[in-house]
Amino acid sequence: MENPLNFALNSRDKGVLDMVAKAIRHKQTLLAFQPIVLSRDPGRVGFYEGLMRVTDETGRVIPAREFMDVVEATELGREIDVLALQMGMRALYEVPTLRLSINMSARSIGFSKWTQTLQRWLSRDPTLAERLILEITEGSAMTVPELVVDFMDRWQMRGICFALDDFGSGQTALRYFKDFFFDVLKIDGQFVSGIAVDRDNQALVRSMVSIAQHFDMMTVAEFVETKADSDMLASLGVDCQQGYLHGAPTTRPAWRTPAAAIAAG
Repeated sequence: MENPLNFALNSRDKGVLDMVAKAIRHKQTLLAFQPIVLSRDPGRVGFYEGLMRVTDETGRVIPAREFMDVVEATELGREIDVLALQMGMRALYEVPTLRLSINMSARSIGFSKWTQTLQRWLSRDPTLAERLILEITEGSAMTVPELVVDFMDRWQMRGICFALDDFGSGQTALRYFKDFFFDVLKIDGQFVSGIAVDRDNQALVRSMVSIAQHFDMMTVAEFVETKADSDMLASLGVDCQQGYLHGAPTTRPAWRTPAAAIAAG
């Protein structure tokens, strides 16, 4: 007889998979855009992150954190990555001043539909590559590090930048930093929350900044929610910050408002 806890978890995961599959089938997917600001000038946006959202049968908007862990290793995870890339590239194409990061799993590197989507948009406008940042989570990158290195080498030559997301949350082998050549290091939120009064996290973030500087990577602190934490991160040399203090993700960014459309016209 199946363990009740396993049964509950499996039932939950099946429900998540069904919900995401329906959202994809009915085109109920969208991106929410969150600003990443400069630490030295928080009023200035360096770039935005496009965060995947799906809507369920009731119209409720569901963030990726509620379903990506379940779908990432499945075919649905690959489809989600394709849709995120498609919507992100369209936004870059429509807004020439936009710089945008999009999440992807290392598992999508060999997925032909994902590659074809990227190539199709770059064929339409090769300059989109210069404004695109692809974010790969630390855990995902470590599953196939050699593939990630080769993938990055090929696309960086076209102008695309790469960010190592959630740094510190997994088991990164530091020796790979000599091979990876990520452009951006995103510091996981567990080291950011309360950093103003947490001397251990201050020491860890200081070390992360030192590593990033040595390998010529820009640093971004995630989940910044208080002014005190923001000030501490700036004093530690973190380049950019992302979090509710500086702006929540929105599916209606400023450049999509009627006023922006009138100005563009």
